[in-house]
Amino acid sequence: MSATPVNIADLRKGYRGTLDEKEVDRNPFKQFEQWFEVAVKSDIPEVTAMTLATANKQGRPSARTVLLKQFDERGFVFFTNYESAKAKDLAENPQAALLFFWEPLERQIRISGRVEKISMKESFEYFRSRPMESQLGAWASMQSSVVTARDVLEMAFASMKKKFHNGQIPLPPFWGGYRVIPDEFEYWQGRPNRLHDRVWYKKQADGSWNIARLSP
Repeated sequence: MSATPVNIADLRKGYRGTLDEKEVDRNPFKQFEQWFEVAVKSDIPEVTAMTLATANKQGRPSARTVLLKQFDERGFVFFTNYESAKAKDLAENPQAALLFFWEPLERQIRISGRVEKISMKESFEYFRSRPMESQLGAWASMQSSVVTARDVLEMAFASMKKKFHNGQIPLPPFWGGYRVIPDEFEYWQGRPNRLHDRVWYKKQADGSWNIARLSP
């Protein structure tokens, strides 16, 4: 392997902005909503993209980027095939972590908690809102399974398009949503000299949230 063409240790950036644990919203979901609205208005590409980290029962971790599709004070929802690698992890170990990184704002949000499937009704309502091609794609792809060639996927898609060409496309029984129900949030704001602001929310037994500043 050839040497790295640049010295990674020299890749540095100055940060700006502030985040004060005394001024954040006492409700971490409302704080998320505030930051999310700012990110949307900043025209950040794929603002809903979030890293989803899971682990199987042996503790082997896995991470991938998924899209946030819904959020409220019940939690954060994404959709997937229930036979995918991430779904298998969650069946064995229903805990997960989410990471949003909005580089133009020098902001990061970490969220962790337990995970549960949303109702079939909720999954169906979202499925019906998707473009027809995405609905067909959900039927055609056995996510995370090995395929011999791209043509196999294209043929499966064409088959599903033919099968459902005259009617409403039903919700696949193997596809739906998960909700991450947080018990921890961490809001990170880049600051000069690497003295970044980190504000941590931890859910208490009575349902309230303890807020603390973490050392960067």
